[in-house]
Amino acid sequence: MDARHFLGLERSGESTWHLTVADRLVTPGQFLFGGCGLAAGLVALEEASGRPTVWATAQYLSYAPRGADVVVTTDLAVTGGHVTQARALATVDSREILTVNAALGTGTLSAPGPWATMPDVPGPEQCRPRLMPQGLGTSIFEHVESRVALGRAFTDLDGTPGDPHSAIWARVPGHFDPSAATLAIFGDYVSGGVSQPLGRRTMGRSLDNTIRIVTLEPTEWVLCDIHMYALAGGFAQGTAFLWSRGGTLLATASQSIAARIWEPPDSSTGVTAGVD
Repeated sequence: MDARHFLGLERSGESTWHLTVADRLVTPGQFLFGGCGLAAGLVALEEASGRPTVWATAQYLSYAPRGADVVVTTDLAVTGGHVTQARALATVDSREILTVNAALGTGTLSAPGPWATMPDVPGPEQCRPRLMPQGLGTSIFEHVESRVALGRAFTDLDGTPGDPHSAIWARVPGHFDPSAATLAIFGDYVSGGVSQPLGRRTMGRSLDNTIRIVTLEPTEWVLCDIHMYALAGGFAQGTAFLWSRGGTLLATASQSIAARIWEPPDSSTGVTAGVD
């Protein structure tokens, strides 16, 4: 399965695509997971331009509820010899949901690297599952397997401040496509990192999502190495380094998050952190 099939994205015209917001694409809040929205824009833009993603950012403007029909329209604004500058617009019933701006292309200059270091964490088989609490409804978290490599599980968040650095192994079982769209989905795990330094469960609504591609390498598991930088005025900032199982830096992802504490009606059941 590749990212296009996971998203259920189909081409419907020269510059238009569409998808239905299925259960596997939604947050526990029952609207389109932000990373899936960015991923849909990247699949469409790469197909329209015939070039791979270098960089892309999504600005989230509204919600696409479960069952909604999302139309993605592409615009190749400038096509150069090596780089295409483009945008994709996602709408529901002519209402703008998100905008993706991207650069797509290839070059020749490279250097030994990367200039970042993969954290020394246990492999996914040695890490405990990152389980979602019961009662949140069907969501993408039932279709993406994740394991806690560094940091605390949701049940360990007791109000004690912690380290802003955490890491999660993630994979879509049977999904081995090394694509920008796949990494965009995993990159949205940054929003869950807000809970780690606070030591409390939070809700996080992504205002933006940026992905910068380094190298695409086949890998079953991707390590989301999350670094939170600040939380001020209700808005958090963070970045993730996305690593292959073999230690290759695949991409970096960053976002701004509108964050707030989420206290469940019954504290014994718990809630998820970073519900996008």
